[in-house]
Amino acid sequence: MKKGIHPEDYRTVIFKDMSNGHTFLTRSTVKSSEKTTWEDGQEYPLVKIEISNTSHPFFTGKNVLLDTTGRIDKFLKKYNKK
Repeated sequence: MKKGIHPEDYRTVIFKDMSNGHTFLTRSTVKSSEKTTWEDGQEYPLVKIEISNTSHPFFTGKNVLLDTTGRIDKFLKKYNKK
């Protein structure tokens, strides 16, 4: 790895998949103002994500349409005008 181009402020963070509630603990540089307690009893920063490997159709093998921000309705409304 090249020196001086990679971040050095890695810390332990909890990621939570909001579509199915799955959580996992890993190291990251992402910033978060929320905190939560992990299974070991310690408190870590919490980062909420919309989709992870436990809910993504490619990894689960299920073709599930997940719309959390209304983009599908907006698209259908725009192009169904005939």
